[in-house]
Amino acid sequence: MANKTLAFEIGTEEMPAFDLHATTTKLGGLASSALDGAKIPHGDITVYTTPRRLIVIVAAVPEATEASVEEFRGPAAKIAFDADGQPTKAAIGFARGKGVSPDSLERRDENGVEYVYAVKETPSVDVASLLPDLLGNLITSISWPKSQRWGSRREQFSRPVRWLFAMLGDVVVPVEFAGLTASNKTFGHRFLAPGPFEVASADELIDVIRANYVVPSEAEREASIREQVKAIEAETGLVAELPAKTMEEVVNLTEYPTVMVGQFDELFLAVPKEITVDAMLVHQRYFPLFNADGSLTNKFLITSNGNPEFRDNIVDGNQRVVAARLYDAKFFYDEDLKQPLEAYVEKLGEVVFQESLGTTRAKADRIVELSGVLAADAGLDGQDLADAKRAALLCKADLVTGAVVEFTSVQGIMGRYYAKAAGETDQVAEAIADHYRPRFAGDEPPASMVGKVVATADKLDTICGLFAVGQGPTGSSDPFALRRSAIGILAMLEAGLSISLIDAIDASLDIYAKGGLEFDRDAIRAEVIDFFVTRTRVMLRDGGCEADTIEAVLATDVIEPMVISARARALESARANDKETFDDLATAYARANNLRDAEVGTQIDDALLGDDGKALADAIAKADASVADALAVDDYAAALADLAALRGPIDDFFTNVMVMDEDEAVRANNMKLLNSFVSVFANVADFGKMAKSK
Repeated sequence: MANKTLAFEIGTEEMPAFDLHATTTKLGGLASSALDGAKIPHGDITVYTTPRRLIVIVAAVPEATEASVEEFRGPAAKIAFDADGQPTKAAIGFARGKGVSPDSLERRDENGVEYVYAVKETPSVDVASLLPDLLGNLITSISWPKSQRWGSRREQFSRPVRWLFAMLGDVVVPVEFAGLTASNKTFGHRFLAPGPFEVASADELIDVIRANYVVPSEAEREASIREQVKAIEAETGLVAELPAKTMEEVVNLTEYPTVMVGQFDELFLAVPKEITVDAMLVHQRYFPLFNADGSLTNKFLITSNGNPEFRDNIVDGNQRVVAARLYDAKFFYDEDLKQPLEAYVEKLGEVVFQESLGTTRAKADRIVELSGVLAADAGLDGQDLADAKRAALLCKADLVTGAVVEFTSVQGIMGRYYAKAAGETDQVAEAIADHYRPRFAGDEPPASMVGKVVATADKLDTICGLFAVGQGPTGSSDPFALRRSAIGILAMLEAGLSISLIDAIDASLDIYAKGGLEFDRDAIRAEVIDFFVTRTRVMLRDGGCEADTIEAVLATDVIEPMVISARARALESARANDKETFDDLATAYARANNLRDAEVGTQIDDALLGDDGKALADAIAKADASVADALAVDDYAAALADLAALRGPIDDFFTNVMVMDEDEAVRANNMKLLNSFVSVFANVADFGKMAKSK
């Protein structure tokens, strides 16, 4: 029998763009699972989606499933049947599990032992008879963040379903859903070629759709938009900004995208460009156009789903829309400038930061105090210290300005403009703009040390406060994005903010306690420190450090994230450059650690040592002093090199000395020597962790 193409289309009202994109990525897997579950062989599955349709094309679907015989061995016959030959519970349960009758179980002798077998025969089934239910269930298996009912229907979908198309080859598959029955008719573009259009066979569905002004896939629509934008850039000499998120949305707002150029009054260029760009990208899904030097122009790109013949009308309508939006932006901006930024600080008292942690005004006060502590620890003084405290006070003030209330994505950025307009220093203004950074993994940290101080104080205040009121992350739930904040703090420490994070945590918790918040300080301190240590471990793993390297460092009970990071990377580097030495040293350490007796101490009697023991004792004394000196200046690479020098003496000792000597005094002295050997590693790494992972 010849294989055929299966084509299935769900036609709807326009679906939300981001929901549509998520479904596009999952639909092929859902279809494959449904076909495999029904044991219908098939070829490649291709998914096409537009705002008004979901399409699944399945190649090489046979007319009938293959007949099959499956055999399953069950329990021994003496367990499956009683003395009267009746099936026991074991046989009945086995048969039920395999979908056969207990009476059909067969006995088979295997080397003198009888076992029961279930033989399950599955006859060939006409695929066309399976598809209506299968495709109907496929519709209901699609999950949406939000679904709706329509009319008097009880069924739910992202948007009302308006038509169904289903064909296997040239035969219609009568799928039913929401009062509709699938046919061989589809629809084109809502305005340019509404339809309906009859389709002769499943293989022709996509061609019919294309012929009627529908670009059926995300990738094709994006490529079309980018090609049109490129042509406009070449013609105008301007450069378009095409953010991935906005592009993803625009691609799924159109079935037949046509890019057009609009413009707005140049007077709006006096407004900070971030507001104008936000108004276009976020609110209207327009792409702004820039000059080659990066300055914003008064032109923008519209991606239309309408009839290109009415280009002038489409452009005019969109220009009216953006003008109204930009008039709002200019009004808010001009009104905000009538007061200095500091005037908005008191209004933060009307904004709740978190129910148990008070207002955003209270948070600003905490950030000021914590910024002073961090700035002092970082060695800032004079104007830098003053700027850090000033930026901390003002960093949240723009949240209650008209522009930010209306255009939330420009918080911080507008604070910078308002700070400069009010005569604040450039460093204060930039720190206000930067204090939300890094906003995500890979984002740049604040440029100045003052900015890093304020950003760290803000994020750490949030983390410590929410942990104190029992709102820390749990499992995969992190509604306040505290993990992202912690990673941001660690990134700033990596970028040169030289402070003790442990001291900073203590300072933040002290500020909360002083403010009257009641919490178990010791318990919360331990939770927050462990939270940062865990984030440090994850970042090191993501950065290429081996798990055993990280665990070897953490076993020394070091809790300062940057110390953990520096030691782990130094150890990883040392292993990479001299793997044999460090692997052998790890083995020697583990052997010494297992043999030693911590209770006997480290007071060695030189008189009881042989030549190899004395050589090891001298090497230990030398390494102990040099490792301590290296750690005092955070030179972990030197400390590890000093430890590596112990390899030879410890190898000689184990080769030539009977550690567990019959003489009790000699044996105890050997234990003291091993205790001394292990103690040199105590503040660097537990090499035994590395040996165990080999």
